[in-house]
Amino acid sequence: MSKRYVSIWLPHWPTDRRERLEAGASGGPLALTHAARGGQRLQAVSPAAVAAGLSPGMTLADARAVAPSLRTAPADPAADAEALAVLARWAGRYSPWTALDGSDGLILESTGCDHLFGGETAMLDDMAKRFGGAGITVRLALADTPGAAWALARFGDRPADGGAGIIAPPGGTMVRLAALPVAALRLDAETVEGLRRLGLHRIGELYRLPRESLGRRFGTEVMRRLDRALGRAGEPISPLLPSPEFRVRADFGEPIGAAGDIARTAGRLIARMAEWLAKERRGARRLDLAAYLAGGGVSVLTVGCARAMRDAGHWERLFAEKLAELDPGFGIDAMILAAPRTEPLAAAEPRLDRRAAPVDGLGRLADRLANRLGAGSVAMLRPGDSHLPERAERRVAPGVRIRAEGWPRTPPRPARLLTEPEPVEAVAGLPDLPPRRFRWRRVTHRVVAAEGPERIAPEWWRDMRSPGREPAATRDYYRVDCADGRRFWLYREGLYDAPVARPPRWFLHGLF
Repeated sequence: MSKRYVSIWLPHWPTDRRERLEAGASGGPLALTHAARGGQRLQAVSPAAVAAGLSPGMTLADARAVAPSLRTAPADPAADAEALAVLARWAGRYSPWTALDGSDGLILESTGCDHLFGGETAMLDDMAKRFGGAGITVRLALADTPGAAWALARFGDRPADGGAGIIAPPGGTMVRLAALPVAALRLDAETVEGLRRLGLHRIGELYRLPRESLGRRFGTEVMRRLDRALGRAGEPISPLLPSPEFRVRADFGEPIGAAGDIARTAGRLIARMAEWLAKERRGARRLDLAAYLAGGGVSVLTVGCARAMRDAGHWERLFAEKLAELDPGFGIDAMILAAPRTEPLAAAEPRLDRRAAPVDGLGRLADRLANRLGAGSVAMLRPGDSHLPERAERRVAPGVRIRAEGWPRTPPRPARLLTEPEPVEAVAGLPDLPPRRFRWRRVTHRVVAAEGPERIAPEWWRDMRSPGREPAATRDYYRVDCADGRRFWLYREGLYDAPVARPPRWFLHGLF
């Protein structure tokens, strides 16, 4: 199957957007202006302004002389580009592969998508209807290459059958492009003028010319553009998002907005996704649910799992909290569920005793917390390559499998470690008795019971890597109970009989 591309040209995009923002305005011609040499000039004009005789590039003074009722607003290229990106994401209802095409267009790869709308003609008709309903002027074309679709959208004649867009049938690109002007190849003005001086006005006139002669006169750009338009050479285009391998959708004859209807539709999509993944023996770590709003725009809800799975019930519970935050606006007319990341996942083997396989309750709890609090807010601990408490554990994602035998056997450790050990003033007997009392954060604590010491030797190899670094000292840890009922974890750094210049010091490292 040859690839098919849709070019969506928005000839009045900036002014269409501004008129949508100024819905209560009185109407009439509208122009966006920008500062240029010689004063303010028109950057973009509305259809009404074109009908009044205005065009981009005119000075504002000349424009007001032609159309005294002209409304103006300063151009905002950054906001226009951001809004165009929103439109591109909304166009994902037609294809998962969408990209920006300059500052006034979109490009979609529609291969295999048109059957969802009743064919290519019906798909373009639906596009034109929805864009028009949002107050946006569009010209549409569909062809085998992005270059051909771009050329037909901007320079092609409207179809005689009254269709909303121009469609070049598969394999018919060369015929449809032959009558278009050479400017449709996206050539610069100087090259177009040079071709016209040679009597080359149409693209079809370039088909018969030797490549070498065109190359000597105009360089490689003309033939490169022609080859891309005809499909002889590839054209690199980066979509906004990579196309998901698994994608299911639901379309509605009338927009839905009730919470129950939205939840039921999401449940059906999740069930279909789980069934599809089961057939392919794959599982998903992330699901994206896109709700396409009837008033324009798209809302995307995302849930993630610590491990790849295809448990429809678990996915429904994860989406339930997020669906409550979804604002349907004037209604939702399509919903699409996509799995952008999947992994091989074998089918569950039945147990010999016919009992259900154990449920990973901890993993499901981690998924719910992560989706509620944020992906980086939930983590698990795994053993680190160190005996020092501050390096003995590492944070990992909840889905990482950790072997229980990997944890070293140690005396009881506190549930809370300080970010950095804090120095304390301690009174203790020599040479290695626990403290009798200590002062931490301006409060004196009297010790009534103690356990220890737990001796941890320094990591001498780290000192070898840093020759100028002060050597680390041995630590003796104590678990101490204080008169006020609190329990602390303290350690003495250094030994009294060690041949070092610095005397031992006490630190508080954790709280039980």
